[in-house]
Amino acid sequence: MPQNLDPATPSLANAAICSIAASLIPEPKNIAFIEADVKVITANESETFEKFRNINLGINRTEIDIKFELEMSSQKKKNFQIEAFKHRVVVDPKYAEKTWKILEHAIHEIYNHNASGLSFEELYRNAYNMVLHKFGEKLYTGLVSTMTSHLKEIALSIEASQGALFLEELERKWTEHNKALQMIRDILMYMDRTFIPSTHKTPVHELGLNLWRDNIVHTIKIQTRLRDRLLELVQRERSGEVIDRGLMRNVIKMLMDLGSSVYQEDFEKPFLRLSADFYRGESQLFIESCDCGDYLKKAEKRLNEEIERVSHYLDAKSEVKITNVVEKEMIESQMTRLVHMENSGLVNMLMNDKYDDLGRMYNLFRRVPNGLSLIRDVMTSHIRETGKQLVTDPERLKDPVDFVQRLLDEKDKNDKIIHLAFNNDKMFQNALNSSFEHFINLNVRSPEFISLFVDDKLRKGLKGVSEEDVETVLDKVMMLFRYLQEKDVFEKYYKQHLAKRLLSNKSVSEDAERSLILKLKTECGYQFTSKLEGMFTDIKTSDDTMQGFYAAMGQELGDSPSLAVHILTTGSWPTQLTTTCNLPPEILTVCDKFKTYYLGTHNGRRLTWQTNMGSADIKATFNKGQKHELNVSTYQMCVLMLFNNGDGLSYTEIEQATEIPTLELKRCLQSLACVKGKNVLRKEPMGKDIGEDDTFFFNDKFASKFYKVKIGTVVAQKESEPEKQETRQRVEEDRKPQIEAAIVRIMKARRVLDHNNIVAEVTKQLQSRFLPNPVVIKKRIESLIEREFLERDKDDRKLYRYLA
Repeated sequence: MPQNLDPATPSLANAAICSIAASLIPEPKNIAFIEADVKVITANESETFEKFRNINLGINRTEIDIKFELEMSSQKKKNFQIEAFKHRVVVDPKYAEKTWKILEHAIHEIYNHNASGLSFEELYRNAYNMVLHKFGEKLYTGLVSTMTSHLKEIALSIEASQGALFLEELERKWTEHNKALQMIRDILMYMDRTFIPSTHKTPVHELGLNLWRDNIVHTIKIQTRLRDRLLELVQRERSGEVIDRGLMRNVIKMLMDLGSSVYQEDFEKPFLRLSADFYRGESQLFIESCDCGDYLKKAEKRLNEEIERVSHYLDAKSEVKITNVVEKEMIESQMTRLVHMENSGLVNMLMNDKYDDLGRMYNLFRRVPNGLSLIRDVMTSHIRETGKQLVTDPERLKDPVDFVQRLLDEKDKNDKIIHLAFNNDKMFQNALNSSFEHFINLNVRSPEFISLFVDDKLRKGLKGVSEEDVETVLDKVMMLFRYLQEKDVFEKYYKQHLAKRLLSNKSVSEDAERSLILKLKTECGYQFTSKLEGMFTDIKTSDDTMQGFYAAMGQELGDSPSLAVHILTTGSWPTQLTTTCNLPPEILTVCDKFKTYYLGTHNGRRLTWQTNMGSADIKATFNKGQKHELNVSTYQMCVLMLFNNGDGLSYTEIEQATEIPTLELKRCLQSLACVKGKNVLRKEPMGKDIGEDDTFFFNDKFASKFYKVKIGTVVAQKESEPEKQETRQRVEEDRKPQIEAAIVRIMKARRVLDHNNIVAEVTKQLQSRFLPNPVVIKKRIESLIEREFLERDKDDRKLYRYLA
């Protein structure tokens, strides 16, 4: 019974209560008795029940007395109670049947589209009274029977429809049924809210859906026909035909409204089975007739079509299921064949920078298990093979700068692929880094070549380049540096090349030099770059020293040649073998004065001249008084100064006069006499090589359009084999104390450790600089045992103990 009703404005329910008595007046000869329910009402409903109390319900003038007992309390509100009838009530025995006939007629009229003449207020009253007077079961049973009868007639109408009209008729009848069901539910709302919950029966709307399912959708003639028609339309759409998507959406929505199990069993499962068969056959057809790129386009198109189909007329939950079918049949089952497809597979795409095809492959393969792993593995194999050919090709090893540039180009190429096609996926970035680290270290000269590349760029390659571009080049160099396992070898070569740039003042930018050292420091720590920074400090200190020298000794020097000395701290600069060289008297005098000055101002120091690392500017006069300023090395200056006292000198005479080492002397003479445009000397007999029987003359006919002429020393850009061995030996010697220090640190912390764990720990600690050889580690352990830093365990020879 509705609550909180405004007594001044009776509602439909109030009206129904007031009219109960009038509709229950019995015929004179037929008297029945009913007992009223006990009800509790609120005070604002009292007016309605006051009217209800005064109604006469019988010819024998038997009155119904409704007694209200008012229980008063000072703390509580007033409450009214209805007591049970004390007298029997006379009721028409045919009341229920008559009322149901009225409601049944209304249901027929609703289904026959004649509902406009019905009084829904009266129908609601009748349904309300039947439930109130315990005829709810009759009302519910009658409803089921009547609706079933109508639905059977509708089923016959749908079955009779032919061809394309079948779905249209089904959809039209479904729409009409829903409208009718809504009207019926409104009429029977009181039954829906009271009788049905108390008896645990199916609500009216759900009942209507279940009856439609059982009497329409699941009939033998309609169920199969409906499924086949829907699947046929899907297949026709896949073939390119245009179908009525609105009709499809409404019919499939009907199945969804009937319950998820109806949608799944009657449509979704057959749809997925049919789709799997369709795409299995289509993938086989495509793989035989298309290249990899075209196949991927077709697969992508089909996948998008299915996603679009779901959005138009399928249940959203079907998207995952149908896309899984397409992915399995068109991608997963064929992905190995696609990746390895000759002339169009993954390798071909990588080689030809097919970013669109690669991106499509990535987006499709990521949808299936192990798809991206397959791409990664094939890509890794390709990069490693390409890189191996690059670093082991003898022709490409002839030019170190070109060698490193090719590495950078290869890295840029693959970085671009990962950025544009693979969405910067970390998996592929890690695979690329791993591949580069693998093949760069296949060539033991990679550290030397990278240092030579840096040397070339910082000498001339970055001239006129913006700061941003300089930083870009240096960042790329650092990227290659990170791949090196023998970073200490790079350090050796870089230190040598940096020393030459600083001493000859050939660096294109001091800012670029310091920027690179800062990057190395960030990467490897202060210890790695401390000596490199010391080299810059020495250059600055040397400039200050020379200013002091000329300030103190300027008058004594007179017209002597100008001298610029770089004082190099032993240990900070690359170790150089001290080579003897007889300087010209004019130069030697100035050098002795500087030595006297320096040692006088710095106690306890010793100076050793490194003539092989110096340079000189000398003025020369040729035929017809033509003058040039020649920029030469110290060795070349010593040779040229000899020709002030004679026109022709043999190789042996030059060697004895200068005492320049044989190899350096031959390079020196070769650059002075055999380089076209720089040949200030003449050699007899003519030829490119220098022999001990050759004779050299001052070339009066030398001419150049430049006043300043730089004569470089003919040197191999790469080290000779003996030089390589020497550098390698120095590196190995430098590694020994580092390995020993790591062993002592580990053993001091662990106290007792077995051999294998020591090797593993040492390798882990030193891998940022180099990968120590286990054999070398073992030798260093033996050395530490001999010097009593460690001892072997008496029982287990593989166990070592630290000695404090």
